Amino acid sequence: MAARPPATEVDGPRLERPLTLHFKGDWGQANLHRICGWLSQEVVDRAPAGTRVAIWNGRGGVDSVLAVAEGEVDMALATPAAFVSMAADGRGPYGGTRHAHLRALATLPQRDRLIIALARDAGIASFAEWRDRSAGLRIATCPDDGVNHIGLAAQRLMAACGIDRATLEDWGGGYLEDERPFPCLDWLREGRVDGVIQEAIMTPHWQRAATERPLAFLHVDGDVLAELDRNYGWPAATVPAGYLQGMDEELRTLDFSDFLMIVRDEMADDIAYLLTWCLVQTRDALERQYRHLPPERSPVTWPLDPQAMARTSIPLHDAAARCYRDLGVTP
Repeated sequence: MAARPPATEVDGPRLERPLTLHFKGDWGQANLHRICGWLSQEVVDRAPAGTRVAIWNGRGGVDSVLAVAEGEVDMALATPAAFVSMAADGRGPYGGTRHAHLRALATLPQRDRLIIALARDAGIASFAEWRDRSAGLRIATCPDDGVNHIGLAAQRLMAACGIDRATLEDWGGGYLEDERPFPCLDWLREGRVDGVIQEAIMTPHWQRAATERPLAFLHVDGDVLAELDRNYGWPAATVPAGYLQGMDEELRTLDFSDFLMIVRDEMADDIAYLLTWCLVQTRDALERQYRHLPPERSPVTWPLDPQAMARTSIPLHDAAARCYRDLGVTP
């Protein structure tokens, strides 16, 4: 294997002073941490000796947004990207506190959806049927604990569909919860629960669950999706027919796409510029880690498109916007 060239031979902008940066990713083994690791190497290669980057564990939800807003870290990633706009507006879990000083460097693409799947042996194929039968089903999802975006969306979605948590429990049902998606899908496959509300639909865990236990996928009504968009800024999306076994037609549901790279407006321009330059110009280093997967089945949707990266749910940092323009990308 050829030796890595020394930093003096690496192209791109450089920092003139050593510094310490703090990034926040995920639990440690998923995509947000991988993105942080990629950027940390690219930055250190273009900075003086003594520069170092710490990557803190996180959950990729409200915790990541607040860690940046409150100055605990310099940069964090959160998913889905659209949910970060709640912090800028003070909606939802942010309790009326507007974090207008938040800025973005990029959107990293991940084509994902939040879907509701019930075991076909439950005998329910729609929310209307679920309500009419007052079915006390056991549902696996993530906790609605003020941090987890999946749990937050699951409970707001169910309430908007007329089955809030208290109602489901009154019917004799309830929730089995875990911080991460994959235990929930295992519980569904093993028969411990009757249904699941989850994301990460491109992963083998979903494919295995749908193959081993026949599933019915519930459409979300257009008026419910419009209400969630109006109240929280959550966009709607579809899943194509046949994406998972048993998905016999296109599915309407919540969009749960993309990772947003978040900083504060006070980040020094040279740091924000360098990070953005590395995101665009060294993106092949990240793409290579996912090219063994088809783009529609990859947890990072490749190839990375700089034009899409520059479209963010909160305003770009000024230096990031300038970097995109310098690279011929129109934010």
